[in-house]
Amino acid sequence: MNNLIQNQRTARTMDIVNQGLARRYRAEKRFRLYGIVAIILSMIFLVFLFVSISANGYTAFQQTFVQLDIHLDPEILDAGSLADANYQGLVKQSLADMFPEVTTRREKRQLYGMVSNGAAYQLQDYVRKNQNQIGSVIQIWVPADDDVDMVVKGHIRRDVPEAERRVKDNQLSWIDEFQEQGRLEKRFNTTFFSAGDSREPELAGIKGAVSGSFYTLIVTLLLSFPIGVAAAVYLEEFAPKNRWTDIIEVNINNLAAVPSIVYGLLGLAVFLNFFGLPRSVPLVGGLVLTLMTLPTIIIASRAALKSVPPSIREAALGVGASRTQMVMHHVLPLALPGMLTGTIIGMAQALGETAPLLMIGMVAFIVDIPGGFTDPSTVLPVQIFLWADSPERAFLEKTSAAIMVLLAFLVTMNALAVFLRKKFERRW
Repeated sequence: MNNLIQNQRTARTMDIVNQGLARRYRAEKRFRLYGIVAIILSMIFLVFLFVSISANGYTAFQQTFVQLDIHLDPEILDAGSLADANYQGLVKQSLADMFPEVTTRREKRQLYGMVSNGAAYQLQDYVRKNQNQIGSVIQIWVPADDDVDMVVKGHIRRDVPEAERRVKDNQLSWIDEFQEQGRLEKRFNTTFFSAGDSREPELAGIKGAVSGSFYTLIVTLLLSFPIGVAAAVYLEEFAPKNRWTDIIEVNINNLAAVPSIVYGLLGLAVFLNFFGLPRSVPLVGGLVLTLMTLPTIIIASRAALKSVPPSIREAALGVGASRTQMVMHHVLPLALPGMLTGTIIGMAQALGETAPLLMIGMVAFIVDIPGGFTDPSTVLPVQIFLWADSPERAFLEKTSAAIMVLLAFLVTMNALAVFLRKKFERRW
């Protein structure tokens, strides 16, 4: 009788377990499904981001040029004062000769606006290098105005009413005539990579911002890597385990999650207002980014030190090495690949930061290419921020193109981190 009751209870228990087991299996399948859906959505958003940026920005790597026939009038180009000659007047006279029917002041202004203001500087460089051609008629390719460039690239639609577009009907007819005569073509946009910022979209480039980012990251790397590694080594290998070290560790972990704008405010108060360092220079930008990057490097370096097996330390101490020798000769070399990986990831994060640099004045409009750590400059993310706020349509494609360049740097740095981790990774 007792056995029968026991068997019935066991059967009921198994039924309950089986019912619960099926429910847990269904829950596990739903959880996996949610994870797969999340990954798919993330990949879709990522692909959409890249496609959107590439679609808007790839045209910035080409620029429209116009061919002009310019008479190098010796009465204007005096060999003794070439720098003071009216090159803009020569460009305008060339356009006026091509379209003699243009007589009104308004139409002349529209016609002269077909080429960039940089055409005069390009002609000046040409004349300085070819003074023997003064008095002859030359053919020279000069950059077109940004509106003409947008029409050629199809970013300004021709089928909308004239009052709703920046390019007028007579300018469209001049563009068509240029194309019929073979005087209009698109070339690789070297200006985008070799020039600094400009109010004219067709003359704006990223070289100044890239140089500023380079100097800023050099300062960040030279300060954050040795300080971060030294702090991690002390906390992990030498510091006593007490309340003070616990407080320091907790604060370092919390600092890694502090919004970057707070570091900008700290840099503004300490480096600019207290120490009086100049605004908008890579030196101050590097100091601010060092404060922001240090927690990341310290945490990554401590994790790399922890990954070294205790047997390495015990073996070194067992053969008579001091604690410093044990760390410097055995533990640190083995942990260095992980430290480098964390440092590269921290530097990639610093490269993409904008908010802290805005607080120290690196948002200024700077045309010149910086040549050192104390020259006024901006950085690539801030340059993107400035261009994105500009109303001209041509700056939209330059914004997307600059984002593509920034993403290329970030992907390269992260790929380097993955390569270093795979190359020097050791499994214990």
